[in-house]
Amino acid sequence: MTNPTEDDIRSYYAEDRLLSSLSVYNVGSQKCTPGFQWGPGVRDHYLLHHVLSGKGHFEIRGKTYHLKKGDTFLIYPNMEACYRADEEEPWVYTWVGFAGTDAFYLLNHTDFSEDSPVLEQAEISGVIERRIQQVYEAKGNTFCGAVSMTGALYSMIAMLMENSSAEAKQKNLQTGRVEQAIRYIEEHYSYPITIEDIAGYTGVCRSYLYRMFQKILKMSPKDYVEEYRIRQACRLLRETDMPITAIAHSVGYEDNLYFSKAFKKCKGQTPTRYRKTESGKKA
Repeated sequence: MTNPTEDDIRSYYAEDRLLSSLSVYNVGSQKCTPGFQWGPGVRDHYLLHHVLSGKGHFEIRGKTYHLKKGDTFLIYPNMEACYRADEEEPWVYTWVGFAGTDAFYLLNHTDFSEDSPVLEQAEISGVIERRIQQVYEAKGNTFCGAVSMTGALYSMIAMLMENSSAEAKQKNLQTGRVEQAIRYIEEHYSYPITIEDIAGYTGVCRSYLYRMFQKILKMSPKDYVEEYRIRQACRLLRETDMPITAIAHSVGYEDNLYFSKAFKKCKGQTPTRYRKTESGKKA
């Protein structure tokens, strides 16, 4: 196996990650030598490869994928992976690496998943290639360049969303309802909200919302609200000297006794004991 020369690689690596919602880390293309391999290893960001020609092998989570022209594969952050060019027909691929708070939710609206990290979509191969090329052409370490690259990346992901399967679109609809409900909970948890309030905000009935929470989060909306409130209460207990009663009211519990019972059920100790324990850890 020989390593690629500089003439075989065209790449750009961002010096700074200026956008938190979605930021391009690197982008480029590579003509691989026979048997050239990366990994096994992990990345700290998402890395999407699109095969322009030739063949190769992609290994992740104990599975091996044999890929060819038109195929696309995605490596998830902190997930061990390995990919290797074919000995006889080594592949040429283009890639874009990215991360950000929006990345997971955006990709969840495509056909990609951790269990299905490969797309065999030859019919949109040319479009994927052009969209990654647009990211590369927008490169630049200025703030304007970062915004331009991210805009091109958003456009590419939107195209993948538009071309996702009917099954994925149904999953996306369900996931979107749950995400919408979670945002409502995060913004209103300090008020005495009800499950009917949450369902009404998301535009679905209570039973549908319950089924979606169970399917996606493996818990009911009521349990999620309580867990989120207790999580916020823990933060206030650790970071402030507010009285327990004030904390209970701040996270949506009008009854201090009920708050104490809910807290103990979730954390295995009372709010007072939790505060003392956490204070001891800081000492």
